Amino acid sequence: MPMRLCMSRNNTPRESLLELGFSADLTTAISYSVTLIFVDFFMPAKKTPQSLVARRKPTQARALERRQQILAITAQLLDEVGFDDLTTILIAKRLGISVGSLYHYFPNKQAVLHALASQWIDEVKLALDGIDKVVEEASSLAEFSDLSVDRMIVAYRRQQGILPLVQAIYGVPELRPLDEAHDELVINRMGKVFKHLDIQGSQVELDRLARSYLEVVHALALVVVQQKGRRAKRTLGDLKAMVNC
Repeated sequence: MPMRLCMSRNNTPRESLLELGFSADLTTAISYSVTLIFVDFFMPAKKTPQSLVARRKPTQARALERRQQILAITAQLLDEVGFDDLTTILIAKRLGISVGSLYHYFPNKQAVLHALASQWIDEVKLALDGIDKVVEEASSLAEFSDLSVDRMIVAYRRQQGILPLVQAIYGVPELRPLDEAHDELVINRMGKVFKHLDIQGSQVELDRLARSYLEVVHALALVVVQQKGRRAKRTLGDLKAMVNC
């Protein structure tokens, strides 16, 4: 199935989106996100610092449940107070435990966020697994495009506090390797999907297309999950139109 790329080789992402009739405000937001992603692409990957490693890996059911409670409460607090005002004291207070007890699981706030972000990336992997199945089931390229976007949106909606979490992943130096791992994951998997769809082009071109998919879907998925009702449906429709063009 041939696919026509939305962005021409000579246009910037913003110019191409404007040509397709999308609003200037929306295209500016997407272009900003595109710039950040391209900056990530050229930065060297880093190993996870020891300060972000959980103090212990729970194996018993009760300890595993407590760890999940910590992550769930952290996600709730990200929604309520944002990354800057999030503290281990606040997390422990909401859980009804001492800070010392929290430190048995995570040494600091960044370590909690690292675990939460890793959990979200696992959701993205599940979404990509679903997209692999869609490739075989979809009867047309348009149907594939719509279903692939739907599966990615699920991963974003399942993670409470996704917007401040993504901002932390990008803004905190210790967490940047997760941002890079997320980008690499989506690009590699979608590049293989596009090849399976018999899209014409070299591997370099398929990787460029996969990066374009990442840029647009990631930027607008974050917008969709923050909106409600008609606005969310309208933005989701815009996203599908971009992918399907």
